[in-house]
Amino acid sequence: MKKIKTLFILLLSGVTLVSCATEPKVEDDWRDLFNGKDLTGWKPVAGTATFEVVDGVIEGSAVAGSPNTFLITEETFGDFILELDLKVEHMTSNSGIMARGQFDPAGRDGKGLVYGYQIEADPSERAWSAGVYDEARRGWLYPLDLNPAAKSAFKMGEFNHYRIEVIGDEIKTWLNGQEVAYVVDDTDKTGFIGLQVHSIRNPEDEGNKSYFKNVRIKTTNLDPQPFDKSIYVVNNRLNELTEYEKNTGWKLLFNGQNSEGWKGAYKETFPDFGWSVNDGVLTIAASDGGESTNAGDIVTTEEYSAFDLGFEFKLTEGANSGLKYFVTLSEGNSGSAIGLEYQILDDEKHPDAKMGIAGNRTLSSLYDLITADKQPRFIKPIGEWNKGRVVVEPNNHVTHYLNGVKVLEYDRGSPEYRDLVAKSKYAKWDNFGEADQGHILLQDHGNEVSFKNIKIKTLK
Repeated sequence: MKKIKTLFILLLSGVTLVSCATEPKVEDDWRDLFNGKDLTGWKPVAGTATFEVVDGVIEGSAVAGSPNTFLITEETFGDFILELDLKVEHMTSNSGIMARGQFDPAGRDGKGLVYGYQIEADPSERAWSAGVYDEARRGWLYPLDLNPAAKSAFKMGEFNHYRIEVIGDEIKTWLNGQEVAYVVDDTDKTGFIGLQVHSIRNPEDEGNKSYFKNVRIKTTNLDPQPFDKSIYVVNNRLNELTEYEKNTGWKLLFNGQNSEGWKGAYKETFPDFGWSVNDGVLTIAASDGGESTNAGDIVTTEEYSAFDLGFEFKLTEGANSGLKYFVTLSEGNSGSAIGLEYQILDDEKHPDAKMGIAGNRTLSSLYDLITADKQPRFIKPIGEWNKGRVVVEPNNHVTHYLNGVKVLEYDRGSPEYRDLVAKSKYAKWDNFGEADQGHILLQDHGNEVSFKNIKIKTLK
């Protein structure tokens, strides 16, 4: 009887052990999303790429004629920390990880549409791996032009370790231990985890694989990992800095409530008409389309030397404006105050876009000096918010960005810069744009233009 009882216990134990082998493992609040044996808990959607498990690895194979295909969890998640290893072996094998992903079964004429936050795997020369992309919706949220030091983190043909924190409205990413992206956005509060096999253009690339393993998630007792370095944050809150931004030296130039910190150019106070603050947005009203002939430009009360400046702007149809820096107010000129200008313009409808030389008066250009090198896909339509950024380093190297993408750079005061000035409308001013410090200016050009999320960090 004792032997039979012992045998029964061993058999029961054996059954338990077999059962556990296919169940996700739980350890220190972490649990495996992939059991290493099969695709239990996952399903493919939106395309015809194939997924199979080989030696404890999920292998996704590209299929000719298929759109992007996603292997998604049947479970959805809110706040979490996700870790996994990802490998691609071919330059066409762009991949990614959906975080709080969304799926519309009726999308694309009933074929299904995956959309939402995607953490990129980009083996191309662009090297934006672990940047944040908004799949099938807004496009790039965090291109790696914002953190170029992280472009070398991805290793082609090797397993790369991703860590993704999605907590509240903050998304932070690491790649092979390196800090990569920081986005603050509250568009999606819950969603699935997804693994992408990208569409391919050339039939001969069919069969190229993306590999995933060690997929685990933590949804309780979350312990956010701090960023040790100071990187740029794409912050979509309204006129509000994160604690990380405050701790790394950022300040708001516009508080979203009033005109504090600003005054009229050549004035002691803020204009009493034309400019308004409503619902956290600073707007110059339309007038006659003239340059500083109505309410006039506004400038910061403080002056700045080396800095990192972020801002958002929204144009109305045919509008013209600009953000100027190193504005000294010392030229005594009529019209708009003089300074280096990040051009803000409706390139399609405003005639200024076709003036100047080779497009150097178009959106995000250094006005009348250097043409912005930008692609239409990175420009938001008129009536939507675009993100501008100007970085002036202590060595006078200057960079313009549009929606996170670098569009031009130059060295203030260099021989090349002075040659450009000599051929421009600014030639009549000695040492134009070379002041040690100056105000930041927002231009009144007689058209309705709005601004928000204006923030600055002094660089030393």
